[in-house]
Amino acid sequence: MRPHDLNLLMIFDAIMTEGAITRAADRLSMTQPAVSNALSRMRTAWKDELFVKDGRGIQPTSYAKNLWSQIQGPLGELEVAVNPTDFNPATAKRTFRIAATDSIVSMVWGPLRKVIENEAPGINIHAIPNYDMETDKILKDAEAELTFSKHQEPDSVIRAEHVLDPSWVVIMRPDHPLAASQLTLDDFVAADHLLVSVTGDVTGPTDQVLANLGLKRRVAMSVNQFYNATPLLKESNLICVAPSLVVEKEIFSGELAVFETPVEIVSSPLSVMWHKRQDQDAGLQWLRGLVVKFIRERVQRHELLLSQCCRKAYCADTVKRLMAQRNMDSSEFTPAHLQTANDAVAGPEPEPVLKDKVIA
Repeated sequence: MRPHDLNLLMIFDAIMTEGAITRAADRLSMTQPAVSNALSRMRTAWKDELFVKDGRGIQPTSYAKNLWSQIQGPLGELEVAVNPTDFNPATAKRTFRIAATDSIVSMVWGPLRKVIENEAPGINIHAIPNYDMETDKILKDAEAELTFSKHQEPDSVIRAEHVLDPSWVVIMRPDHPLAASQLTLDDFVAADHLLVSVTGDVTGPTDQVLANLGLKRRVAMSVNQFYNATPLLKESNLICVAPSLVVEKEIFSGELAVFETPVEIVSSPLSVMWHKRQDQDAGLQWLRGLVVKFIRERVQRHELLLSQCCRKAYCADTVKRLMAQRNMDSSEFTPAHLQTANDAVAGPEPEPVLKDKVIA
């Protein structure tokens, strides 16, 4: 390959990554006319328009998308080969983009900023929207260097590291009629539920578990963000099943009462993900290590506090009765920590085993 061809590929990669001629020029420390001239040479050499105008921006053609999918990996490997350890947090000037939800931002951004101010003043961290089903696309299109997802299906170019297993709880206002005593499965099913649904779907994991028991709840209201859920819960008789981390502030401050779920809702493991082309990227390794560390430390503190305020709700006898009626094995609906206790103790499950346990 001639040097000039490699230069065009690098400029092409920058335009695809940034989605604009001006930003690509800044990324490459080139003038905008120089990048535009290079684009003209690409169009002539590769016999394709490559990019078309779309409002104030540009969109790649099918040829450009296919070409980029083939060159990203090799270009990344070349970069690593030339600068295999060229990253020093104290002197690095670099911007990282992380696709993250509000809950991830709340856990990571504060401690990460402290590290940057003390040890890596030239590092920028930008958050972009995280649409869970588009995790792979975000990484493959280089829209972000890191993202988070509950999906861990094998992919030849996507890497993942597990960071947490969300704990599901039931939340309601402290003076809710159901908050005065143990939350039973019957009361749970009969209550009016608030569902947080990003997609607009009015069923969730809770509904599938209840359906397996032959039960159905009423989703009386839904919202698309947890930000809107807590004010509703504080001023109504709605109850809500939610990941405890997302409503941590409200439950630890006493603004909302928190209960175990009356039936176990299996958590979907959350992983931090990146593209294999950056496996050897020392800068991203540094950032990923910090992100994972901060999340795991936060989760550990969270689970300790949750175990002290989360009130009992798991109804072992009720689940067993419903399963027997449907000729099903109740063990698959029994939390793992309760199964372990049952194996060790003959006869009915003793009350102390259930006290202060958190359903994950």
